[in-house]
Amino acid sequence: MMNRTIAVEPRSPLQKVVGVCMWAPGLTWLMGGMGTLMLLQRFLPSHRLEKLTRIYTRGQIAAAFTSLDYVVHPDVDPATQYMFAQNHVNLLDHCTMYNATSHFKQGIELASHFEVPVYGWFMKQRGTIPVHKEKSAAEMVSIMKSRMHDEVQRGHSLLVFPEGTRTKNGRVGSFRPGVLRLGYELGLPIVPVAVTGMFEVLRKGEIYVVPGKVTVHIEKPVPTRGVPERDFRALVQHVRDIVATRVDHYYQQRLMNGKL
Repeated sequence: MMNRTIAVEPRSPLQKVVGVCMWAPGLTWLMGGMGTLMLLQRFLPSHRLEKLTRIYTRGQIAAAFTSLDYVVHPDVDPATQYMFAQNHVNLLDHCTMYNATSHFKQGIELASHFEVPVYGWFMKQRGTIPVHKEKSAAEMVSIMKSRMHDEVQRGHSLLVFPEGTRTKNGRVGSFRPGVLRLGYELGLPIVPVAVTGMFEVLRKGEIYVVPGKVTVHIEKPVPTRGVPERDFRALVQHVRDIVATRVDHYYQQRLMNGKL
């Protein structure tokens, strides 16, 4: 049953043709939106441009002719800083969930990605926290924790993808504990974020963008303060299970509706 539930549906010939053409509006919006924000960020800090960031991220999903629904747990407090832990689906993940809550969310990215034209330049200029793989593990973690602390002190939240890599079948993989440990050490509540439907829009390794319907589930925050060290691994697994259960339910529904 589970193998059928997570089966990857083949693209039809029409979907492939349309899917390639869909890059035109997406890239046009990306170049215009990021270009404008990069220009303004030369004069204003990123948090002063939050309204424009939200317009950009919303428009990037709209350019894929994809609808978004947000389901936010009532315990998520707009005035509290969180570490949002999201399942990693595709290159649109940041745009997909950004408008689900009012928090300014700072991301984490491999430092090498900052060299990617436009996208990387934008992320670096925005203040995205770098992961320096070329440094020793201790130095890399120290830099990340210091930057995370600074963001939290500014009243910002963090957005992380604990799987570390994009899914190949829509399912949620194992969560690597490293980045969640930093949130744990900073005492940040962790908010599980489960995105469903986005894998059907754009898959890792494919060039086809297929319009669809996406739902972003912002789940109940998981406290970290007061959790003993011996229970940290169980906490990571708990967060992962919340996200995976939501995603698995989505595929079970698709199977029942004859879409798999």
